[in-house]
Amino acid sequence: MLSNTLLYKDDDILVINKPAGIPVHAGSGGGDNLENHFHELQFDAKIPPMLAHRLDRDTSGCLILGRNKQAIRKLGKLFEQKRIHKTYWAIVEGVPEKKQGRIDAKLAKINDQKNKWHMKVDDGGQDAVTDYRMLATQEGRSWLELSPRTGRTHQIRVHCAHMGWSLVGDKLYGTGDGIAPLMLHARAVKIPLDPAKPLVVEAPPPDPWRSALDVFGFKG
Repeated sequence: MLSNTLLYKDDDILVINKPAGIPVHAGSGGGDNLENHFHELQFDAKIPPMLAHRLDRDTSGCLILGRNKQAIRKLGKLFEQKRIHKTYWAIVEGVPEKKQGRIDAKLAKINDQKNKWHMKVDDGGQDAVTDYRMLATQEGRSWLELSPRTGRTHQIRVHCAHMGWSLVGDKLYGTGDGIAPLMLHARAVKIPLDPAKPLVVEAPPPDPWRSALDVFGFKG
């Protein structure tokens, strides 16, 4: 399952191109998850790789794994210090007024009447900051590059919806019907394991993105 997702490998870390539609670890509802398949990526290591961070079930793209406990500790510290830079691509409904900017809106987790949780903008919540840049716009939609400066759950999805341009395919925070895929892709990671020469890894967009990006003139 994961053999064709490998983007980068060294003695300490792996970066894979996570498929959309599968959670990274087991949830309360059970079912398949990526961790069930990490043995496929063990190679010559003593143990299977471990998650250094998470991506949502419906998000594709760069996912960093540690190949040993020392690497996991080092990656954890880098994430805690906000030194690992993540870049996302999103296709949204609508067009931002400014071609680039910063979304600074606190987020809080809430439960609705059906005891289902989601995130919302709330002044009493936790700090959440996302930088964005518009790459192209066409037919009432925009292709954005987003860089979260904090790591809140569903941060990009909620911030974009809050600004009036929800992600295409987002049935929780937008108008998605659950049939079209969520158009959120973890395009790149920059990992300063060696501060003098940070590692940069890019994930090519998955198949559902191809026709969508053709509209914007993407040549990749």
